[in-house]
Amino acid sequence: MPITNLNNTHLSVAQITAAKDSVAELENALQPINVTLTPEDRKKYGSINEQNKLFVNKVSDFHQNQSQLDTAQVDWSEFEKDHTSRLGMENIISRLESLIIKLKNAKILHDYDNYQAALTDYAYTCYMAGTGAADGFENKMNELKQFFSKTPAKDTPKDPEN
Repeated sequence: MPITNLNNTHLSVAQITAAKDSVAELENALQPINVTLTPEDRKKYGSINEQNKLFVNKVSDFHQNQSQLDTAQVDWSEFEKDHTSRLGMENIISRLESLIIKLKNAKILHDYDNYQAALTDYAYTCYMAGTGAADGFENKMNELKQFFSKTPAKDTPKDPEN
């Protein structure tokens, strides 16, 4: 007998509505910074790597602690705003990614539970169709058996891109 009901914790309709409303509120709050980059823009501007983030942080430290060494060619007010915004966004992104992982984990368990229950129902349907005891089971079985291949799946090499 397969292990079922791996996740018995369910959100109420009110909790789902509250979560959706919170996401909408977050989307609205972040709307002013929404920027659409083309694939070319993403490639051009990219993302600075960890080494370059350390470099930016060190320049920021020098600016904060030894501003007499700053160059006049940099708009330091804008530099500080960019730096503060980046740190804030990085924190929000990290928290959202953590939430996404937790949501995906819960969803995986619910998907597994649904699939196991569906398999149990299909097995019962096949049994009942075989006995001819009740109308409708043969039709249900025929509708459901399309999801099961009669030939074994061939081993195909996995696409390294996926």
